[in-house]
Amino acid sequence: MNRILIRFIVVVVVLSGCKKFTDPAPQNNGDFENIYTEPALAHGLLLNGYTRLPSNGWSFNDVATDDAVSNDINNNYRKIATGQWSAAFNPLDQWTNARAGIQYINLFLAEADKVLWDSKDPMLNTMFNDRQKGEAYALRAYLMSYMLQAHAGKVGNVLYGFPLVLQPETPASDFNQPRATFDACIKQIYSDLDKAEQLLPLDYADISNTTQIPAKYAGIKVETYNRVFGKFFNQRMTGRISKAIRAKVALMGASPAYSAGNSTTWIDAANYAAQVLALNGWLANLDPNGVTWYDNRAEIDALASGANPREVLWRTNVGSNSDLEAANYPPTLSGQGRINPTQNLVNSFPMSNGYPITNTTSSGYNPNAPYTGRDPRLTKYILFNGNTAGSTNKVINTTLDVATNDDALNRKEVSTRTGYYMKKLLRHDVSRTPTVNNQKHYRPHIRYTEIFLIYAEAANEAWGPMANGGNAYSAYDIIKAIRARAGVGTTNGDAYLESIKADKDAMRTLIRNERRLELAFEGFRFWDLRRWNAVLNEPVKGMSISQGAYQEINVEARSYQEHMRFGPIPYSEILKYNSLQQNTGW
Repeated sequence: MNRILIRFIVVVVVLSGCKKFTDPAPQNNGDFENIYTEPALAHGLLLNGYTRLPSNGWSFNDVATDDAVSNDINNNYRKIATGQWSAAFNPLDQWTNARAGIQYINLFLAEADKVLWDSKDPMLNTMFNDRQKGEAYALRAYLMSYMLQAHAGKVGNVLYGFPLVLQPETPASDFNQPRATFDACIKQIYSDLDKAEQLLPLDYADISNTTQIPAKYAGIKVETYNRVFGKFFNQRMTGRISKAIRAKVALMGASPAYSAGNSTTWIDAANYAAQVLALNGWLANLDPNGVTWYDNRAEIDALASGANPREVLWRTNVGSNSDLEAANYPPTLSGQGRINPTQNLVNSFPMSNGYPITNTTSSGYNPNAPYTGRDPRLTKYILFNGNTAGSTNKVINTTLDVATNDDALNRKEVSTRTGYYMKKLLRHDVSRTPTVNNQKHYRPHIRYTEIFLIYAEAANEAWGPMANGGNAYSAYDIIKAIRARAGVGTTNGDAYLESIKADKDAMRTLIRNERRLELAFEGFRFWDLRRWNAVLNEPVKGMSISQGAYQEINVEARSYQEHMRFGPIPYSEILKYNSLQQNTGW
């Protein structure tokens, strides 16, 4: 054997017995206590809460409602709607995800005051601590709101939420905790939002002089303030976002399904929404292009890092892709046509003069030309026969007269089951063939239109259509502006709206319909139907077109039981913890 090789083997054997040689360096196996001197580690706990946000991607749970179906037989929401929803199979579950996020946030809040955020400047240390604790409280409230929406329900006559766990759990903790009442949960959410608003700026923005610095940080430099609260942190939790979350939660709490179990009122919901709208200038800042926020191409392409379009209060990051188009373009545009709007939804679009199509006296609706003279949002949101799509403005044919992959008789699970395709949310400058042309997309967490609709619904319930409760506008004012922006009723003074403006019940129906249209495919309808105690088993319809004749067809039966107005507690949790009570019926 070569002497050099022998020497090498000896050295390896000797070194292999050396602990230092074989073990990882100590810094690679840091102790938890390192978070106190390495703030990046502590910051990671907070960031984990952001990664748990349940609204980073489109879920399209509209498929489980009367607004849409899917041509994918494995779609989980299709399974829910057709009778497979159970405590052991719940694609709408937020229990695991939200509780994990809350655990990280609880851990962060318990330790944040001990972390050395800045070793040189005590005031800077305080500012970093304040801001991040404010974010943590807002994040915990937001995650709790999703848990409440997904899992609140009745046990007997009592409305419950989830176990209120506000301290980090350890292996020695008692995990067998009962659920708190709905009211206790919603009050905890409000409490967390109060704390967040005390610690966070309204918005992150660079300031230019010391007069803009809050009194509690008096004496620091402008650049120091900007280092903590400047524009670099846009899209993190803020005071404005916290106020919007409060309005969303209050709307849920005041709604018929929950109102008997908590202290939140319609007045609360209206006033919370009003606070957000007042900060944004009310109707003066209703984005005239908000109807097509998803396809305002120049605006999206020009978005600076962290900046929001006028329509959007809080959003996800901008990404360049064509995933939505690949899934939802019609087959002739090389898409899979996954989300198929229903005839039910199409029928909810009024005529352009503002009258519902069911008003045979004044609407002018022609069942033999059903897409003519309709609300302009119909053309923007839904691909119907003869509408155009894609970068070439291709005319889409869904009739049975011309055999294409887009027609409703195709059985390859890529064509429409209803005679319609989803057009909203897609950028129609995307090309999928012959080469893929990606474009920029983002997803709103909260749109201002949602806040306007929260206010309109709550204000109508609290004070009626025309009163404003001391705020700047009434429900009537808001709905008139939203419809006018959409191009509805602009030629006749919105005569239909004028005819019902003194009728609270008729206005309720109209507001709910406007919410259905404006927020279509954005994940609201499933929860709205439940909080309204509305009909869940509305027969789902489509449209068959042959030789110029239009015929409504049955597409998919819905199979919801009454107890399914509320979601279940996960079956696995009920098995583990006898203090957890399952919602009635599950």
